[in-house]
Amino acid sequence: MSMKRLLIFFMIIMIDNAYGQSTKDKNPIDFLPQGYSLVQKITGDLNNDAIEDCVLLIQGTDKTKITKNQNNDRVDRNRRGVIILFNKNNKYELAISNYDCFSSENEDGGTYFPPDLVLTIRNGNLYIEYAHGRYGYWQYIFRYQHSDFELIGYFVSKGAPVIESETSINFSTKRKQERIKTIQHESDVYDMFKSKWATIKMDTYLRLSEIPDFDVLDMNKY
Repeated sequence: MSMKRLLIFFMIIMIDNAYGQSTKDKNPIDFLPQGYSLVQKITGDLNNDAIEDCVLLIQGTDKTKITKNQNNDRVDRNRRGVIILFNKNNKYELAISNYDCFSSENEDGGTYFPPDLVLTIRNGNLYIEYAHGRYGYWQYIFRYQHSDFELIGYFVSKGAPVIESETSINFSTKRKQERIKTIQHESDVYDMFKSKWATIKMDTYLRLSEIPDFDVLDMNKY
């Protein structure tokens, strides 16, 4: 094969590869790893470029993780994870991934159901929230900085619909506020809370890509 034909041959291969990769990158589902399925897809701007990015909530598909619970019902105990994709000129690029950081939706809740996991994008930040009925809810707020999504905020509200206490942590300012109910009225509009502020100690931000299990995160240490 002549040198000219050889160069043309390699150019065709390069063009085919580039075209295939471009086509693949246009579909967020193509970023699903083998052995996982899509649970939820949300979109929103996460890197302040006015273009909607994509967040995938995924779950394993290991059949051995489908077991029976305390009520003898078949439940899926495969863990869940997250993939975040940035939209670059109508092509998606992987920002970060963490395939197994969330437990399944069928964990044993004891006398109550397990908390519901909800992912939303607000004001350029990713909110990971757990709603737990009468026990309240808690949320983690992540912002893209330093080439990862770092935990910049945490909020927990205990009790629902009657709030007993609230705690919020701002990791950017290293400030923590606790609000504890002191007086409760028939209408919660007139409930009174006592606020307490403190400065927290932290060495580094928690990074979403490195959190092994949200269930064991200890926010009480701050």
